[in-house]
Amino acid sequence: MVAIAIGLAAWWQRQLSVQLAAAAERGQLDACLRYSSQLHALRWLPGHPPHDQDRCRRAKASLLWQRQQWAEALQLQRQLLASPAVTSADRQRFNDWQAELHHTALSRFRAGDLKGALAALAPIGEDHRADGNALGDQLRQNWNRNRLESERASKLVGQARWWEALDSLHRLDHPWWQRQAQQLNRRVQQGLALLKQTDSEHDGHGDLPHTVPVAQLDAEVGKRIAAGLDEWKAFEAACRALGGRVVEAGPETACQR
Repeated sequence: MVAIAIGLAAWWQRQLSVQLAAAAERGQLDACLRYSSQLHALRWLPGHPPHDQDRCRRAKASLLWQRQQWAEALQLQRQLLASPAVTSADRQRFNDWQAELHHTALSRFRAGDLKGALAALAPIGEDHRADGNALGDQLRQNWNRNRLESERASKLVGQARWWEALDSLHRLDHPWWQRQAQQLNRRVQQGLALLKQTDSEHDGHGDLPHTVPVAQLDAEVGKRIAAGLDEWKAFEAACRALGGRVVEAGPETACQR
């Protein structure tokens, strides 16, 4: 009975091989892979896996990749890598596909499509890892940091805190968020220009010998805010650096020599 069972299994193995070859010849990739799966269940029998099995996997993987069914394509490609008939071209294509998904993810991320970027990283397991070191985790951190800085800048603009708003805008390092903040940046520049105008009118005659030039003061204040100081400390430090001292007269504050 055992011998009969083995004989039947061997006969069925031969039949599947014939059907697999016919399906491969006709380009019936799904049928070809179905026969391959059934042959895999009979791998305990002697013999070598049919060449058509790997040919169908290659063709189907390419088709799935073209349809952007990346996870399924990579799964078939991994099966090829585990096959005795694997070629250097199979390995190279697997590496190329992974590199392409990395590139696609970064392009989508720079364009402002975080969700699309993570979808491109998912098939290669780079969308998230428990240790937080996946590329997808890094993209999320960058995105959220830029989002928070943009929200902070918007809030500060609403409070007319121009220097602090400028500091938040300078911290944006994502192209999409920088573009989104262009209108905010224009409002900040208008607010700073109004401050300069107010300072000039208060001075009465423009930059007097005993008054630190406003343009130099603004440049020094901006540098210190970008380095992490708050608005007031940046103003005091910039004034001292230019040889001046902070003079307060009621609600007005000036840096004078």
